[in-house]
Amino acid sequence: MQNILAIINTPRQDWKEEDIRNAFNADIKDRYSRIKDFESKRSPEESRFQLRVNADITPGAVPYAALIAPDQDTSGPYGGMSFVLFPADEDGPALIAMGIGTQSIAPDDMVLGKPGHARRCRAISRWIASFPEGGFTWSKRDPVRTDLDIPKVVKTQLARWDQSLKRYGLVLYACHAATGTGSTEDQAAQLASLTAYLDLFMDERGIDRKQATEKEALAARQKWLAHLLPSVSQKDTADLLEYRRFVVLEGPPGTGKTHLAKRLLTEHYNNNGHLIQFHAGTTYESFIGGLRPVKDDSTQGFYFSAIGGQLMRAVQHASADTSQLYLLVIDEINRADLAKVLGEAMHLFEPGDPNRQVELDYEFTEIGGRILRLPPNLHILGTMNTADRSIAVLDVAVRRRFAFSPVWPSLQVLNDDQRSCESMRKKFAQLLDVFVSHAGDDAFNLLPGHAYFMEPDEAKVKTKLQTELKPLLLEYLAQGHVSGFGDEIHAFIDSLDA
Repeated sequence: MQNILAIINTPRQDWKEEDIRNAFNADIKDRYSRIKDFESKRSPEESRFQLRVNADITPGAVPYAALIAPDQDTSGPYGGMSFVLFPADEDGPALIAMGIGTQSIAPDDMVLGKPGHARRCRAISRWIASFPEGGFTWSKRDPVRTDLDIPKVVKTQLARWDQSLKRYGLVLYACHAATGTGSTEDQAAQLASLTAYLDLFMDERGIDRKQATEKEALAARQKWLAHLLPSVSQKDTADLLEYRRFVVLEGPPGTGKTHLAKRLLTEHYNNNGHLIQFHAGTTYESFIGGLRPVKDDSTQGFYFSAIGGQLMRAVQHASADTSQLYLLVIDEINRADLAKVLGEAMHLFEPGDPNRQVELDYEFTEIGGRILRLPPNLHILGTMNTADRSIAVLDVAVRRRFAFSPVWPSLQVLNDDQRSCESMRKKFAQLLDVFVSHAGDDAFNLLPGHAYFMEPDEAKVKTKLQTELKPLLLEYLAQGHVSGFGDEIHAFIDSLDA
């Protein structure tokens, strides 16, 4: 891709159509199979990719180089997705972009209309932005919304391409503006962006890469896919607890939320804390405190006493030594109606105001009276299964008081041969592709976690998948959670029985 990279860094005043065509002819044919030369014209009966080049650099003109779909007119407006380079209006490298022809989204309506294409563009954008000199990246939530212009805040970052945006801003849906410093880091980001977007452009049309480039392309794909499934480390969660005090780990089943919480309790908090689990029967009285019968020798046989709940006991332990951090882990925090369980104590869950207090109805020995406050060394970590739609939904007031940290399936865990075998990694890759390509945002949050694929013994793969993963997917289908791509899920389930 060095020839196209040179074009990207060629100043606008030096753009020449012959140079651009030679660069694309050399690099595209070197990387992909079954690609013919990008001639300026073709005979009507031919079907080949086109390279549209406008090298007009006169004032007011908008030069560009666009790789477009086959089977389109050789001049005039075109349709479908395209890979485009726009030279800067003045100094700097060209803008690397993905766009839609001004004529229509056809012939790529089936690609552009699915969630997967936009999702992949967002992942590539985040990956490039993570480079030391990643420059500025942006991607549209919905590429087919050609009625929506590029947001103003984005245009501010793309001022060097003002003329291009005025004419084509409505149809651009992903772009990378490199720093243009010419450093090694800048060139690496440009090359990664160039190859990732071109690979996506070709992959969506079923064009294979040549064998010599496949390993490098798959490695890059793994890197940008990781930005769809960002990892959350134990340190990340510990730091967030230090900052916000009240945190919820949320994610689909099998992503290791409870495992992460237990490790934090053991390793970071030195077992100074405890774990509880919410359920449908969890009440204000069992979590905060309330009146409970206590046996005695009276004729009645009992009396009522104010007894503190799980939170109050955590407050008691944390207050005993405020120099030590104390962690209360609430597993399955959304299985209870949290607003009812907390009651007036919700007022205390304000990380920026540790001096808040509430007066309770009764006096509790655990707190030495009626005043309840949460000591600053008390941290609370909840876990929440986003796949269970039958349980309580946390309202806005509750969500505002907790920091939510998504926990996704870990590609790193599955790449460990001691934890997962090759067959399991392939099955996860297949299911991941189904969810990436077809799931809406809500359904994507249901992607089964890596725990379902952690089996190093090839002989046990089929049993594990059929007894653990298959029931989960069937439940998704029964509940209508994946109805938008049910056929794809059914086909995957059928493959588990093969």
